[in-house]
Amino acid sequence: MGKSSKQLTNEERTSLLVTLETRFKKFVDRHPTLQWENVQQKLEANEEKMWSLYQMEQTEGEPDVIAYDATTDEYIFCDCSPESPKGRRSICYDHVALEARKQNKPAHSALGMAEEMGIDILTEEQYRTLQQVGKFDTKTSSWLETPGSIRKLGGAIFGDYRYGQIFIYHNGADSYYGARGFRGALRV
Repeated sequence: MGKSSKQLTNEERTSLLVTLETRFKKFVDRHPTLQWENVQQKLEANEEKMWSLYQMEQTEGEPDVIAYDATTDEYIFCDCSPESPKGRRSICYDHVALEARKQNKPAHSALGMAEEMGIDILTEEQYRTLQQVGKFDTKTSSWLETPGSIRKLGGAIFGDYRYGQIFIYHNGADSYYGARGFRGALRV
């Protein structure tokens, strides 16, 4: 997935910055007190984070800034596509689950893809925070970082938004569905 050097061409970098700026300005309600110029400055200073955002964009995650952490001076990007990113669906939870499948293995796992992309899979708390800036996964669902106690028993958790509520469910970590992917977060 993507370039092994984790560097973008000038054309990719320019295109990504235009896309991110357009989205940032279109969805001001996600970050009403933040200024694009400050975000752009951080992005341009971090090539590896730009590469990760490019991977998020290429898999149709539509990353956007949803918060700013003043303690660490970092902008928090999150996949803001209305539904779970199309380029990250039909995958099981992690590598252990992927290897445990004897038949009909999915192409990849959520944690494996996230690691390759240089992003973090959302926690339940982050997923709930994301749902405060919009309504996401009304037709799909997204794997979430699963507590070790659940994972140890073979399960994994995922979330979606139905009937005006956020639901957090469980499933076997080796399961995969065409309507389930994962959302990522990236601190820049």
